[in-house]
Amino acid sequence: MYVRLAFAVIAHVDADILVIDEALAVGDAFFVQKCMRFLRRFMEHGTVLFVSHDTAAVLSLCQRAIWLDHGKVVAEGRPKEVADAYLKAFFESNQGAGSNSTGTAERDQEQERLRPLPRDMRQDIINASPYRNDIEVFNFDPAAEGFGKGGAKIEEVLLHDSAGHPLTWVVGGEEVTLSVSARVQPEHHLLRPIIGFYVKDRLGQTLFGDNTFLSYSHTPVEATAASTLHASFTFRIPILPHGDYSISVAIADGTQDDHVQHHWLHDALFFKSHSSSHSHGLVGIPMHNIHLQVENTHE
Repeated sequence: MYVRLAFAVIAHVDADILVIDEALAVGDAFFVQKCMRFLRRFMEHGTVLFVSHDTAAVLSLCQRAIWLDHGKVVAEGRPKEVADAYLKAFFESNQGAGSNSTGTAERDQEQERLRPLPRDMRQDIINASPYRNDIEVFNFDPAAEGFGKGGAKIEEVLLHDSAGHPLTWVVGGEEVTLSVSARVQPEHHLLRPIIGFYVKDRLGQTLFGDNTFLSYSHTPVEATAASTLHASFTFRIPILPHGDYSISVAIADGTQDDHVQHHWLHDALFFKSHSSSHSHGLVGIPMHNIHLQVENTHE
């Protein structure tokens, strides 16, 4: 209630500088969205000093970020760079001990084939127009900035089609497979390895992501020293607004809540959306069906 009152007062005060300290951590989604809209309008003519632990809000709102720890400046610069550094420190200070389970049940090698997903009903029309979502895919960067304990290393990140052919271009709405390969380092042994990824926009905002934990939580795939792990994720790439995007990948050992981060690779793979039919929101979702009906009532 106090926060709502504060924003109500601010909205009627002609100020040049506005200081917001964790105010968006309270309240429902409608209130938070209303506050964000107000702050963006205020920033058109004023300055906002936004204090928060919510890196997503900082990435969305700020042009510059300062990371403070016990009153001392740890990092300063572009929000994405500071948020990445903060994320690294967070994981390193909260590393779990990993799993001590000795279960080695093997997963059946015969995977159930994925059924074809429905296409967007407008796909052919869109693809024949200038609004086709053309996405250029760049090469994996093994030297990208990263962090981790070093028990395993990401060696390859690749987008390819159903036949396994690497993709240099893809059209939004098409099915793709993201493959991630990692090698366990000598003298290391991963009892419950997890490989995951995040897709982020140019501001570092996470659009979507996933990992292998839930699929193998009851039948973990144990990885011995010097072995190589291959993970794949098949999905329809969303319709992306014009701009630059990247994929960050990671390999850990343990569970979703208690794990050791061995190698987190920021911006391992870049891609660029050159044109799009989507103009609102962060991503567009392919529509399986859109229906419009008029019912005439005769009296």
